[in-house]
Amino acid sequence: MNDQDRILPGIALMLFFCASAPLIDVASKLAAQEVAVGTVTLGRYLMQGLLMAPVALLLGHSLAVPLSGRLLWLGLARAGFSVLATFSFVAAVRLMPIADALAIAFVEPFIILLIGRFFMGEEVGPRRLGAAVVGFIGALFVIQPSFSEFGTVALFPLGTALFFALYMMITRRLSREVHPIPMQFQTAVYGVLICLPFLALGGSLGAEQVRFDLPQGIFWIWCAGVGLASTISHISMSYALKFAPSSTLAPLHYFEMITATLFGYLVFRDFPNLSSWIGIAIITGSGLYLIHRERVTARDRKVRRADALSQAGQAPILPPEA
Repeated sequence: MNDQDRILPGIALMLFFCASAPLIDVASKLAAQEVAVGTVTLGRYLMQGLLMAPVALLLGHSLAVPLSGRLLWLGLARAGFSVLATFSFVAAVRLMPIADALAIAFVEPFIILLIGRFFMGEEVGPRRLGAAVVGFIGALFVIQPSFSEFGTVALFPLGTALFFALYMMITRRLSREVHPIPMQFQTAVYGVLICLPFLALGGSLGAEQVRFDLPQGIFWIWCAGVGLASTISHISMSYALKFAPSSTLAPLHYFEMITATLFGYLVFRDFPNLSSWIGIAIITGSGLYLIHRERVTARDRKVRRADALSQAGQAPILPPEA
């Protein structure tokens, strides 16, 4: 299979992710109408573990979970941030329109950029910093009317963006040592272990949304649907990244805004207002510009490396697209 043949399946899988990922939000919103947010979050990881175990075994992967060492702590941190991101987003869509919550959460790439610049010492130019600032301004266009209507709930998607940014940064490091399939299973196991004591504590303290509720009737289906949609969509994205470079797939991620708006309207009759659409447009435009600048920076880095090798008398190893 040549590079072009691999890129096309990667694009198809990424588009499938964008079409299926909003089903996580739909199922979450439906479930959270009667079930505590903490229970919906726990249900996601229970279902993810049940689905990933046979998949991992079928593909010849071990179900052993690290119980000590660096991989344990990285795995726990990854799962912990995933749980916090999931809880925050379910808490948001419980009351907010899905498209509005997702638009605010889409500032996650900008948060990754700022963390890299100010906490990890990565080189980030003024253009990319400017794109991050503009992206946050776009988020304010969505947050302002949502804050007026829903109060502090409108800030939960920002928590999702922050926690998911940290989740992604740990995933990048962990993916060098752990295959995506067992990584997903391990995250499910750790996620359940993290959720249980917090739900027990929340129940004892009388916390309305941080407790265990036994779903009734159709709400079993909605809770299971959160885990099913999460597992299918995220496996699709993992394999998309295996087939095609992230620089090719990243712009397609904004297609999720379209499908999220469509599902939100079809199921809940929610539709973004004018201010939200302005914010969505600003966030999307800034995000696409940021992706463009990442490509330019990566290309310049390759050119500099090739020049350095050439001056050192070595033949540069050019990338396939060169």
